[in-house]
Amino acid sequence: MTERLILMGVIGKPHGVRGQVRVHCHGETPERLARHVLADAGGRSFVLEWAADGVAWISEIVNGAPRRITDRDAAARLTNTRLFLPRSALPELENDEFYLADLIGLAARDEQGKTLGSVAAVLDHGAGASLELTDGRLIPFTRACVPEVRIGHGYLVVNPPVEVDAREETKG
Repeated sequence: MTERLILMGVIGKPHGVRGQVRVHCHGETPERLARHVLADAGGRSFVLEWAADGVAWISEIVNGAPRRITDRDAAARLTNTRLFLPRSALPELENDEFYLADLIGLAARDEQGKTLGSVAAVLDHGAGASLELTDGRLIPFTRACVPEVRIGHGYLVVNPPVEVDAREETKG
């Protein structure tokens, strides 16, 4: 089984004419991106060096050596490239903490213990995260709707809001 990759950033549009790019970081510490070799979805490897806030030099690893992007056209071809780290490269967390990516695959149980499916995806479009269950339901990731997360036990408890349950009843 291959290790789960965690989305850590996205290359944005070029900055200037010498190959710098804007990088949108999805972690709390953008500096972490410059300490690791990052991978894209196609298996290419990159390293970056911060030049300014949100702007970086990016190098592709070719034959084991970094090859810096030095012109705007090459930088533009990397626009929207998603940058990943293996889960093992992220720091260990306290017992009651977790990464949102750790929720994917957990069983979703109601408060009575009945399995409703599992977490298929964690979505965050800027207004707060939601869990997409395998049955298609979207559950807001709030303490009221997800009162318990038991990563070590392989499940979480969901309490879908009335609006989600009402929608499910009208489908059936």
